[in-house]
Amino acid sequence: MTVRVASIGECMMELRHRSPTDLDLAFGGDTLNTAAYLARLGSAAGLSVDYVTALGDDPYSDAMLAMWQGEGIGTALVQRLPGRVPGLYAIRTDAKGERSFYYWRSAAAARDMLDGAHGKKILDALPGYDWIYFSGITLSILTEKPRHALLDGLAAAKSGGAKLAFDPNFRPRGWPDRAEAKRVFTEALKLADVALPSFADEKALFGDPDREATALRLRDLGVHEVVVKDAENPCLVVTPTDEFEVIGRPVETPIDTTGAGDSFNAAYLAARIKGASPAEAAAAGHVLAEEVILHPGAVIPKAAMPSAETVFG
Repeated sequence: MTVRVASIGECMMELRHRSPTDLDLAFGGDTLNTAAYLARLGSAAGLSVDYVTALGDDPYSDAMLAMWQGEGIGTALVQRLPGRVPGLYAIRTDAKGERSFYYWRSAAAARDMLDGAHGKKILDALPGYDWIYFSGITLSILTEKPRHALLDGLAAAKSGGAKLAFDPNFRPRGWPDRAEAKRVFTEALKLADVALPSFADEKALFGDPDREATALRLRDLGVHEVVVKDAENPCLVVTPTDEFEVIGRPVETPIDTTGAGDSFNAAYLAARIKGASPAEAAAAGHVLAEEVILHPGAVIPKAAMPSAETVFG
């Protein structure tokens, strides 16, 4: 039986520096990155993955759509908005592979994905999925009315049996103030079955002193399964009956950490859907993320992708 997965968010044009003036063009965004890796692991995990967003009618939007379809991602719920274009971001990486992002996205088409008849089509389609993945960035690009509509749509899907997976993925520039981000994230987390936060983000937004504080705060909100990622450190997994760390393999010289968390999320969710335990799923997340950071860009070439057997163990 095929498990239907929807990933909701924004894909942007990605400019990656090879030198101060020489750049490569690619396409990426947190939920799209996760969707791509889910689709690559899909045949081994029995997944069918759709991406939910809005694009323009420009050549870059055409190229994005072609790329997603080439990854095996379903695009029936991608709205095309005449005269609009995708957002744009640039990545600069330091000597340790850590990255800084610079965004041009205030008029991106994805901000209006839930407008009009097509927006209603998206909301009406959500209860038809088995799993729905979204992030704090998904919520940050929407204004208040469509954001509430999305959360209501997710609640309806959950009532119908869908599982919701949420990565808060806090980016300060996406929010008018931290109080609003806290309020919206708390609403989303109360709906989530699985939360996949990064400790650095949770510390920055909520002031959590350690990973345990993050995990327990989310558990107290009703999240059934919490996986706190912590860069190169072990992740912390908390379920209603257990709490444990899962250690990855150290990577001494990462090339680019862009997409590490997104790929971890994909492998974790694919493994869980496949029937793996949380511990096995976290190990799979580490395996994929450790390979991703050895390559530039958020979505690594298919030729560099580890096999499903390697990821799932």
